[in-house]
Amino acid sequence: MDQTVKEQKQALRKQILAQRDALDPRWRAEVSCTFADWARQVVPEPGVIVAGYWPMRSEVDVRPLMAAVRDYGARVALPAILSRTEMIFREFVPGAPLVDMGFKTLGPDENAPAVDPVVLLVPLVGFDARGHRLGYGAGFYDRAIDVLRGKGISPRLIGIAFDCQEVEQVPNEPHDVPLPEILTESGLRTFPLSG
Repeated sequence: MDQTVKEQKQALRKQILAQRDALDPRWRAEVSCTFADWARQVVPEPGVIVAGYWPMRSEVDVRPLMAAVRDYGARVALPAILSRTEMIFREFVPGAPLVDMGFKTLGPDENAPAVDPVVLLVPLVGFDARGHRLGYGAGFYDRAIDVLRGKGISPRLIGIAFDCQEVEQVPNEPHDVPLPEILTESGLRTFPLSG
């Protein structure tokens, strides 16, 4: 019996997360710090809003990159989950209160202003050479990107991952938003977005 796309994604998600979780935590921390070296390529000009994320599980810790982006003059935002289907971005200022957003991640509280980022650092579980992203399965980023596009904003999308998260092919559905760029410890890779 053939697996559905959702079943294929779930099996692949389990496999990739096990590989990522098996990485040495000290190595993950050290490598995460090197992502800050790419801050200049992420910030097109001072004053732009760059949305990062608060790391969970064994994800790349983008906090050093977010700090470096801020040093280049960008404003930084984090996702704020409002409901089971809605995620917005709120400005993140160091020292401001962070609250539990569910999914073992944190975000700015309701006092932080909502913003529309022009650069999104996108967490992911897996990716392939077509730029297709396997997320955690809730679809928050796909919907948030659609909302931004609906406002006339075409954000630069940069996936963040370790090299070990690349797979031969990510099963995709029509609503899945591919990524034109992915930053790993090997550098910034670009993908032709076709099929």
